[in-house]
Amino acid sequence: MSHKQILIVDDDDTVRATVEFSLEVTTNWKILTACSGKEGLSLAQSKSPDLIILDVMMPVLDGIEVLQQLRTNISTQKIPVIFLTAKTLTQEQQKLKNLGVQGIISKPFDAINLEKQICLLLDW
Repeated sequence: MSHKQILIVDDDDTVRATVEFSLEVTTNWKILTACSGKEGLSLAQSKSPDLIILDVMMPVLDGIEVLQQLRTNISTQKIPVIFLTAKTLTQEQQKLKNLGVQGIISKPFDAINLEKQICLLLDW
């Protein structure tokens, strides 16, 4: 598997660390992390990751607002985004999918199969 750079944006330290650890153990991807939407936007612009895994519910700048800002910036608009969310109702997930993300991974997620889930969503 090629060297990909993945940006994880989540305000929850435990979730961020779990995703990072899971992907570091199962892939050779370079993992970047951000603990806020603002930091995530900054890293997305400066590092141009191959994928952004984005929490939906965050204080100040939530995942939907981050996605909107990513899509309006020429340097980040093409970066694939997967939402990581505790919103599990079908209609909530459908609203999120309609925003143009590559997929949704529900919390709690299966850390062992996270890489497989991501690869399936992105056809990697």
